[in-house]
Order: sequence, then C-alpha cells, then structure tokens
Amino acid sequence: MKPVDLRFDFMGKRRLAAGLSILFVVLSLIDIFVEGLDLGLDFTGGTLVEVEFAEPTDPESVRQLLERAGFENGLVQNFGTERDLLIRMPPQAATEQARMGDQILNTLRDEYPKVEMRQSNFVGPAVGEELTEDAGLALIAALAVVMVYILFRFTKQFAVGAVAALAHDVIVVLGFFALFDWTFDLSVLAAVLAVIGYSLNDTIVVSDRIRENFRTVRKGTSLEIINRSLNQTLGRTLVTSFTTLLVLLALLFAGGEMIRGFALALTIGIVVGTYSSIYVAASVLVAMKITREDLIIPEKEGVDSESS
Repeated sequence: MKPVDLRFDFMGKRRLAAGLSILFVVLSLIDIFVEGLDLGLDFTGGTLVEVEFAEPTDPESVRQLLERAGFENGLVQNFGTERDLLIRMPPQAATEQARMGDQILNTLRDEYPKVEMRQSNFVGPAVGEELTEDAGLALIAALAVVMVYILFRFTKQFAVGAVAALAHDVIVVLGFFALFDWTFDLSVLAAVLAVIGYSLNDTIVVSDRIRENFRTVRKGTSLEIINRSLNQTLGRTLVTSFTTLLVLLALLFAGGEMIRGFALALTIGIVVGTYSSIYVAASVLVAMKITREDLIIPEKEGVDSESS
C-alpha cells in the first residue's frame, strides 16, 4: 500500500500569516514603547538580597514590612523553598545604596529575629545604564551580522527574509515581557540572543532546502517549490522544536526563580521562531519574487571555451 504523501499548503495561507505577524509585531511595539519593559536591577541599578527564614514566610507580609520601613517599590518572591526569599530593591532616595542590604536585614530581624542573609549584591545606576546601551547594541549587531552572513551564503532575498524573521521573533518576545510586566534582566537578554541563534539555524535549514529544490526541480512554480521545501523540512523542524521545548518546560517549572525569565523567554522564542522560519522567511521570498534564475550557479567562462 502506497504511503500517504502529506502536503500542507503553507504559502496558500501566507496572507493570513502575514496579517497575524503584522498584528503581533505592532501590538508588541506599542507595548514596548508605551508600557515599557520592566527592567531588572541589572539595568536600573539597585540591591538584590537573598534571605533565609527559620520557617515558611509569606512574601507579601515581608514586602509590606519593608514598605512600612521606607523601602518602596521592592519585589519580594520565594526563591527555591518557602523559607527562602529573594528581595529586589530599586535605589532609595533616603538610603545609602551600598549599605542597603544590611539595612534590609536589620529591618527584617526586628520582626523575624532568626532570619539570615545568604547574599547581597549591589548594582550602581551607572553600570545599569551601560548595560542597557550594550544590550541594545548587542541585538542590533547580531541582526546585522546575520544579514551579512546570509547575504554571502545565499542571496539578498534570503538575507532580507532571515533578518525579517529574526526581528519578528525578538520583537514578539519583548512584547510578551512588556505586556505581562515580566522582569527583563541579563538572563532574559541572553535568552533573546539565544532565540536569534536558534531561529537562524532553523531558517538556514529551510533556506538550504529551498535553494536546492530551485536548482534541481525542473517543473513547478516558485510557490510550489517553496511549499515542497517547507514540507520536506517540516518533520525535522517539529522534532527539533519539540525536544527543545521539553527541556525548557522542565527548566521553567522546576528550575527555580533565578532562571525562570530565561526559560520563559526561550520557550516563547522557540514557538515564535518555528513559526517565523516557515511563514515569515519564506513569505518574504515570495514577496520579493524569487525565481530559479536567482539561484542558478553561474557557469565558468573557462569551461565554456574548452567545451567549444
């Protein structure tokens, strides 16, 4: 019995996909520029304190205690166990920043005498501002290098498609963090850069197959060849994404608070990156009217003269 040859008409849905992509990108940009990202202490400066209590303690009661003592706009959350708390405190006007960790500990000991400090880190505002600038430059540099690499390996159409897909992934991930007020810190920035690498690898695999089919398949329109290429790489794409997501979901639910932002950003990025490799990058090729002639290997003049 002949096996069924499944064919999905990806490019037939490209206009619907383009509309969804534009909608998500626009909404993400609005969230980023209107609501803004909830920058962590790595970028804004402030104090990070880890404390251990003798018994399980409610983070909200600790936050209210610190607020009554003059420590405002702090974030208190469980870290590991119900006895361990992570306190993120932005710079305070009436408090000496370098000694804030000790002052927070003394405030807590008035209510919880047996509380112990595990670590206290202070990030100055100058360092935070420098990290913010470096983070933006890192993202721009990554996209620029990718565009140059794809341009030399493939053609300008593939370069534009790859960068469009990567920019789409980065903006949507940042949009989720802006929309839900998730903390954006250095670990999340590392995850966003990792998303660029993952999505680029997926896009290159798809692009390689599209280029190969354009050169070897003699019949069929550009849409049919791109559809065939996407179907041929679909199994590899889904298996890779699924196995990666299994690891990320384990980190997200069992990895602890410190890497939750990293795992969350990568989880969103893998899902969005898989979608963009299929629809965004390939749709750009169709929009730029790529043809077989664009990908034919030019014959060497020496070979022509010898054959004649």
